[in-house]
Amino acid sequence: MSNALKEYLSFCQNRIEKALDDRLPAGQLLPQKLHQAMRYSVLDGGKRMRPVLTYCTGKALGIAPEALDGPACAVEFIHVYSLIHDDLPAMDDDDLRRGKATCHVAFDEATAILAGDALQALAFEILAHDPSITATAQDRLKMIIALAKASGSQGMVGGQAIDLQSVGMSLNLPELENMHIHKTGALIRASVKLATLAKADIDPTVATKLDHYAKCIGLSFQVKDDILDEESDTATLGKTQGKDQDNDKPTYPALLGLAGAKQKAQELHEKALDSLCIFGKEADLLRDLSLYIIQRTH
Repeated sequence: MSNALKEYLSFCQNRIEKALDDRLPAGQLLPQKLHQAMRYSVLDGGKRMRPVLTYCTGKALGIAPEALDGPACAVEFIHVYSLIHDDLPAMDDDDLRRGKATCHVAFDEATAILAGDALQALAFEILAHDPSITATAQDRLKMIIALAKASGSQGMVGGQAIDLQSVGMSLNLPELENMHIHKTGALIRASVKLATLAKADIDPTVATKLDHYAKCIGLSFQVKDDILDEESDTATLGKTQGKDQDNDKPTYPALLGLAGAKQKAQELHEKALDSLCIFGKEADLLRDLSLYIIQRTH
């Protein structure tokens, strides 16, 4: 990881932690158990990759970080809601997330379901009303539409449905990519799109190039996750290692082999860099982030 990216990751992670804390209901506010579960699941954990992407895109476009706090929080709340629900017994049935007990284990299953529901609603409330967002009402509406589509049946939730239906099945590469374009990639693309929508009168070509970059790193992120699920360990990952293999889920290493999966990740990284060719040094953090995604250890 470059020193510049390391410093900016630390800056973004500290910034988003405070922004999330400020926007979550207080743990003492009724209903206390629900609000405590929301705070437990959101705070103090995770790489914050989606908010980081929002901030890094904003930096490439010359947008001040404070104008992106709301969108960055919104996309992270959607992400955490998805993690809470993915870990439920009816889904992946996992008991470890971000190095600590999953929400339904730490609290109970009903509270975990409601915490996810509440985080999803909070995300859209922020995009609609957060005073830090300086975008026009029309662009706010575009943000809401973009995040809703990325989160729903044509995005993340649809991808999860395909994932659950694919257990024990052999998918070909286009089918596997289609699943992850929805399950993982849609929210990563939304993280970038929310930043482009915060830029007044953005050049459509620039927005398209950034969207293609996001599509590439969304896939490379999942490829690397699949590789780490085989090569890493539970302590390093902060979640149960080998869970996908144990659940007989289709993965890139299972389809391509480990060497083939690593080559796929590298190819996606190169395509992501190609998408940034219209930018100068202002997009170096996005370039570094793409490399970090395929080189990370957790």
